[in-house]
Amino acid sequence: MTSTMTNTVTNNSNNTRQPTEQTNELALNELALFDLDHTLLDIDSDYTWGEYIVKHGLVDEQVYRQKNQEFYQQYIAGTLDATEYNEFVAEFLASQSMEQLQLLRADFIETEIRPHIRPQGLQAIAEHKAKGHEVVIISATNDFVVNAVAECFEITADNVLATPLEIKDNRYTGKLADKPNFQTGKIYHLEKWLENKKTTNIDFTKTYGYSDSKNDIPLLDWADEAICVCPDEQLLNHAKEQGWQVVDWGL
Repeated sequence: MTSTMTNTVTNNSNNTRQPTEQTNELALNELALFDLDHTLLDIDSDYTWGEYIVKHGLVDEQVYRQKNQEFYQQYIAGTLDATEYNEFVAEFLASQSMEQLQLLRADFIETEIRPHIRPQGLQAIAEHKAKGHEVVIISATNDFVVNAVAECFEITADNVLATPLEIKDNRYTGKLADKPNFQTGKIYHLEKWLENKKTTNIDFTKTYGYSDSKNDIPLLDWADEAICVCPDEQLLNHAKEQGWQVVDWGL
């Protein structure tokens, strides 16, 4: 595991990080990283957004639903081309004004997301916050969806890491603004976020990672303490090998 946070890096079996030496004194804290889909939610918000716009007749039902399901199966299998998928999602966003998208998203959050929030996830976030820990939602889903979902957990956009979609002249372009926040891409975006935090003299001595998916094994390996939430079969087997905590947050 490689981290820009520290000079001395440890794995899950030794949960002590030594802060990077800095000229200015750093404010030290602990960091909790939460995956979103099937971790804090009992659904996949990305896939559900696709079903939402199909249900409301905003796209061709047969064509869009078939493609959405194909991509979702690829995600489950771990074979997803995340750039191709997110450009598929962004194509619809690019066809709409920002004002219309915000109206749709607000309804989506209330009707499709809030009923699927896992209470144990809310509790875990609250417990970390009560201890003064910094909490970040880190998701492969695009930032148009994740930023709004994060508000349900009282997490601001500054503490959201998601697949970034490009915006020009207040409209989505249909392209990505950077790498997908998927698999090792989560480490890429997390390292950038951590570097930015260090410019404000904040560093972290311990990290916690929560996820359900084998796609997040790189993230969970990187974290000091991994918590596997209703894990898929591959992650469950890996968790047993590593001695990671496994919890059931199912509704």
